[in-house]
Amino acid sequence: MELRHLRCFIAVAEELHFARAAARLHIEQSPLSRIIKELEYRLGVQLFERTTRRTRLTWAGKVLLEEARRVLAVVDQAKASVKSAAAGYRGRIRVALSDGIPQARLAALLALCREEEPEVEICLSEVTFSEQVRGLNDDLFDIGLAQSEEVGEGLVAEPVWFDPLVVAVPARHTLLTYRRVPLDEVVRYPLVLCDPQVCEGFWQQLQRVLGTVDTRLTIADRVPTLDLMMALVAAGYGLGFSSLARINELNNPDVVARQLDGCASMLTTYLVRREGDPAEQLARFIGRVSPAETQVLLPDHTSQKEIA
Repeated sequence: MELRHLRCFIAVAEELHFARAAARLHIEQSPLSRIIKELEYRLGVQLFERTTRRTRLTWAGKVLLEEARRVLAVVDQAKASVKSAAAGYRGRIRVALSDGIPQARLAALLALCREEEPEVEICLSEVTFSEQVRGLNDDLFDIGLAQSEEVGEGLVAEPVWFDPLVVAVPARHTLLTYRRVPLDEVVRYPLVLCDPQVCEGFWQQLQRVLGTVDTRLTIADRVPTLDLMMALVAAGYGLGFSSLARINELNNPDVVARQLDGCASMLTTYLVRREGDPAEQLARFIGRVSPAETQVLLPDHTSQKEIA
């Protein structure tokens, strides 16, 4: 079994359509079909069930898809490590980010790393929380920053950053008469919420807040990014939720951030890593993150738009 077999298999498994997979790989459909048949022959299993109407993975195919992605990730990381060494780096820390980390915090951390250990390359990957946990367990990442502590056995989650949870309100909305908006008032309006599969950790924390009200929620839309949420809020589709830090970073003039009244909720960012004592290089990186755990972005640091 060769890497080309796995790359072709992944393309077909993700597209579930041979013509689209062939176009994605920039090859003809006939040789792609032969490669998949050859792979099935070598493995002695059927990977796809094909009819005139659809293509779908068998159970064996689903298992191979997960393993193939892991193999290619390891190969890609090996290539990256060699290139880093050739570029003069003397170490590499693989950081997985999920749930949308405030840019200012991340930039400050990276700047400190460059200042103190410029010879160490910091490799960032944006993934879902589930992919982050799986990657840490499979040694594809060294450390993660996420908004969930539900990491399972073998991993530890340490709280490091805290930011107020705020509601994003369209400019000139009636709720802006409140300096701090009661949650009971917020849930009377349609909501633009994050996609739980994309922002898993954030959604877990938001659910704990929304679960304190008895009102049935009206969900206008679920979105994968904060940028899209802000656009819909600005357009008047509904209200949204995020951290004060991230809303301030986008600085949309048509959206105002308001804190919640009687609901002093803080969004927690966790540093996620494997159990046990980290290597010296990784321990130093962790040490640069840890001082931030006492840094809480309070309303005194809000933008003029937020306090208007």
